[in-house]
Amino acid sequence: MIALARKYRPKQFADLIAQEHVAAALRGAVAQGRVAHGYLFAGPRGVGKTTAARILAMALNCERRAAAGEPCGECDSCRRIWTGAANLDVVELDAASNRGVDDARDLRERAMYAASTDAGSKVYIVDEAHMLTREAWNALLKILEEPPPRVVFVFATTEPQKIANTAAPILSRLQRFDFRRIGPHAIVARLKDVAKAEQLHVEDDAMHLIAKSANGGMRDALSLLDQVLSFGAGPVTAARVREVLGLIPDELYGDMLRAIVERDPAGVFPLVERLLEAGADFGEFVNGAGETLRALLLVGVGGQPEGLTEGLMAVVRAYAPQLPPADVVRLLTILSESDRRRLNRRPSARS
Repeated sequence: MIALARKYRPKQFADLIAQEHVAAALRGAVAQGRVAHGYLFAGPRGVGKTTAARILAMALNCERRAAAGEPCGECDSCRRIWTGAANLDVVELDAASNRGVDDARDLRERAMYAASTDAGSKVYIVDEAHMLTREAWNALLKILEEPPPRVVFVFATTEPQKIANTAAPILSRLQRFDFRRIGPHAIVARLKDVAKAEQLHVEDDAMHLIAKSANGGMRDALSLLDQVLSFGAGPVTAARVREVLGLIPDELYGDMLRAIVERDPAGVFPLVERLLEAGADFGEFVNGAGETLRALLLVGVGGQPEGLTEGLMAVVRAYAPQLPPADVVRLLTILSESDRRRLNRRPSARS
């Protein structure tokens, strides 16, 4: 069975979620014949960098490309590129395992050969590009300055600052696109589409928990959904997601809010004991507490927070009128300072 993250990988620029600025620029470049010889795709993991590079390669080699610059996604060339099958004109490299100067020289020599078709282009996709050594970048510098015709390099990285430190001259020879994290609403909408296509019953709260745990990455969200589905048959519930992913129950954040609103310091100790008994990560709880308080603040000033389950949202709405925004801001400041102190020293489980 194909993993959901692979099965539902976008095939066209228009399918890229939350990356409209990148999709529009690349689509226009293909349509107008103004594709650059080198690109740097930077951004968090799982937001579509390598996928965008593949779609660009598909568009440049598509047998039935649309006038607007979109690949058809169905011709033999598109299918081979999309599935990652062996292809003479599209080569994907992992810089983590091909990071040396000899690897770069080999890539440079291979790029000198023409594409296998008159209308096609050779595309080299280098993932984790920040892992390349300074010597490797120097070996690629000349070919990036004077590239052969119809050869495109795409470097994808999660850490562009390392490239700036290692090979600053390279950056001026590449067009850079920064990919955004994907918002929880967009992730939930995509999960709903996938669940419908796969005929799965997934609760809305379960989708929100998965979207929150994905931390802005669509690939991670689909992988987490796969992980939860492998846990057993039946509908995907919020409780099942929490159990599989080891998430802290919303009830604990509700108890935290109750203790704050009722000015009940003694109620904190049973809460800590429950966290210890559950083997919870206190760093995760602190982060979740901060998110809950920010949601409380947003509701208090008339806003609508994102990414909360319906149960936790109901608790936040119930307590928001009882805590003035100024008090919530003070609590967030205290929480931030305590978290910073925790990171500056080696904490015990109860700190």
